[in-house]
Amino acid sequence: MTAFGKLFRTTAFRLTLAYLLLFALFAAFLLGFFAWNTRRLVTEQITETVNAEIAELGGEFARGGLRGLVYAIESRALRPGANLYLVTSSAGQAIAGNVGSLAPGVMGQSGWSETVYRRLDDQDTVDHRALVRVSDVPGGLRLLVGRDLEERRRLFLIVASAAQFSVLVVVVLGLAGGIFVSRRVLRRIDAMTGTTQRIMAGNLSERLQVGRSGDELDRLADNLNAMLERIEALMSGLKEVSDNIAHDLKTPLTRLRNRSEEALANAKTEAEYRSALEKTIEESDGLIRTFNALLMIARAESGQARDNMTGFDAADVAAGIHELYEPLAEDKGLRLELKTDAAPVHGNRELISQALANLVENAIKYGQPAVSANSSAKPEILIEARREGDRVLLSVADHGPGIPEADRQRAVERFVRLEASRTLPGSGLGLSLASAVATLHDGSLQLSDNHPGLRVTLSLLAAPVVSSSAARAKDTGLVNEASAVEHRMA
Repeated sequence: MTAFGKLFRTTAFRLTLAYLLLFALFAAFLLGFFAWNTRRLVTEQITETVNAEIAELGGEFARGGLRGLVYAIESRALRPGANLYLVTSSAGQAIAGNVGSLAPGVMGQSGWSETVYRRLDDQDTVDHRALVRVSDVPGGLRLLVGRDLEERRRLFLIVASAAQFSVLVVVVLGLAGGIFVSRRVLRRIDAMTGTTQRIMAGNLSERLQVGRSGDELDRLADNLNAMLERIEALMSGLKEVSDNIAHDLKTPLTRLRNRSEEALANAKTEAEYRSALEKTIEESDGLIRTFNALLMIARAESGQARDNMTGFDAADVAAGIHELYEPLAEDKGLRLELKTDAAPVHGNRELISQALANLVENAIKYGQPAVSANSSAKPEILIEARREGDRVLLSVADHGPGIPEADRQRAVERFVRLEASRTLPGSGLGLSLASAVATLHDGSLQLSDNHPGLRVTLSLLAAPVVSSSAARAKDTGLVNEASAVEHRMA
């Protein structure tokens, strides 16, 4: 396609043509209306002049009779640019005046009419047009007084010529402006197109150029750049997850295969085969839990869980988690405490419950102090839900070894397991899921010292209170369901 072909197909040029057509029609209508009013004004001036002259000539006839009327007409007919005058007898014979010929029937009826005429002194054979009035004079006479319409015609032609020139100027300037605007817009669109083509070719770091005008194209470019940054982050996360899956799941899959081969090669009795199958199932359950955790993280990061957001009290969620994990903490020699206030949020109840469950599981798994300061009292893990300003804080605090400050940012990454936790079972996805849930709810996940131990806080945007006893029952059911799936994460 040629450059002009692309130019003519742009929306800006088509809009320019549409506006140009409307403006040209408006200008033509406006100038036509002006020409019509000019013609009407000239006609009114002619009629006023003719009426005044007929009145004056009627006065001359009243004072001097036919002789006085003829004298007055002949005197006026000799003036430069004189009007048309004609007096005829009852038989239609011309008595006085400067009119040589008229259209047939003009003198036969009184009133106004437009007619062609010739003056007595005209040397050419061209007919002229005039606006005339015929009136009756006592004695059967008829008096015609009129005015040539050449001035009106010339004035109308001047206005019409100006209108044509004006419309032509409007069209030319409009087309020139449309081409200028369209080429400018087309250059920016072509630049955007080139950038998007490079992005589609795989260069996700490319960004659309943003000008200084702040117009709609700049705003569009800003929004598209923000979208591209989000896509690049998601693609980087996807690549990271893929790499992590390839590396971190290779070991359990290899272990699963080796156990199966070992059972086939060495197992002799039914008990040995059963033991091998049980270990295989246990390893498979771990893999399923890992994949389920990855799916939940992907669901949270993609924003799909926003469709199931409702209002509820996070204190009910904390109470349900406490009730579910209190026996497990007792078995581990820990005391699970609960401290809650009204904490209304609007979000995905299932994901928030799962995120808090992950934090509690991590505290139970890693929050055991090396040496208890008070051997008669069980070490404490505190679950807390409260509202601070416009935020709702869900926190889990333990008195274990904690996480060094230098490792806290890395601890929320997928499949990351610190040295202290490598000897314990887990996949390294618990904090990653909690962080993804916090981001989904416009919040954040914060790791801080508990002096001693670790405090993990899930900060969410607060909402009006909509808690109820039914909400707590629903939370308990969701947590029990999550427990059945056994999302055990490190």
